[in-house]
Amino acid sequence: MSRARRIRLVTTGVLLSALAIGPLPVTAAAAPGPAAHPRPRAWADEPIRQVPLQGAVNVRDLGGYWTYTGGRVRQGLVYRADALSRLTPADTTTVAGLGLTRAVDFRIPMEVQYDGTDRLPPGLAVTSRPVSDLGLFGTLIGAIGSGDPVKQEQILGGGRAEAYMRDIYRTFVTNPENRAQFATTLREIADGAQGPLLYHCTSGKDRTGWMSYVLLRALGVPESSAARDYLASNTFRGAYDAKVREGLKLSGRMQNPDLLIPLQEVRQDYLDAATAQLAADYGDFYGYLTRGLGLDLRTLAKLQNKMVR
Repeated sequence: MSRARRIRLVTTGVLLSALAIGPLPVTAAAAPGPAAHPRPRAWADEPIRQVPLQGAVNVRDLGGYWTYTGGRVRQGLVYRADALSRLTPADTTTVAGLGLTRAVDFRIPMEVQYDGTDRLPPGLAVTSRPVSDLGLFGTLIGAIGSGDPVKQEQILGGGRAEAYMRDIYRTFVTNPENRAQFATTLREIADGAQGPLLYHCTSGKDRTGWMSYVLLRALGVPESSAARDYLASNTFRGAYDAKVREGLKLSGRMQNPDLLIPLQEVRQDYLDAATAQLAADYGDFYGYLTRGLGLDLRTLAKLQNKMVR
């Protein structure tokens, strides 16, 4: 067995142990030899790499995060995004420069029909891979379209919007079709023949947020960093979402558009609902990857080898 292969196996073994037993201490040693990297002093200092566009506000490169094993997630291989249906010509030129070979759309057909198909560079086709929202999009469109403040309060007020979001996050774990969509995307990312890939939903925060959290954790990125990436959607979407609420109020369609805030934001509480379901169903994150998503050790090693330097 070559030295490089031994190092990869040691690194993968340390990672899988971390996934099974929980976070490793910050002082844990990286894999020995030339593949080891200096350990960062503060994971919280890692920048989040937004791709600035005019027609989408939550497009980011997932690279740059440090892992437990002392490696770093490679940049330019995986991008997360909100809907790409409003990209400008200048935006499509920027996206073309990313060198994408695949774009995955987690939106359900109703969302695509309402918001439009992705505007992508020539030669880049989108792969539809819908993940259920438990009917939230249709419910929301109906509530806003009614213009009835009493109905809107009945549907979204009194903590009901937050409860809806927690239920959606639990189905990311419990729904077999949802798990299959996430698993297929992870296998494509792990494929050494696959070039840079982008995945997205409507706001790039919930289905896309969970996919990104799972990918980063699978690569051995500390939970705190993966959660910080998840919560960053609030920063990137905040101004845009406030304008949406303002427009709904000015148009008279909603007297209290703040009812939408729990649906527009990501919250630690929502992520906790998914991870608690994961623990209940599979015991730990490693169990979720292998039994829930059906990823074998070879695929996890390929994912590590491709995505972490």
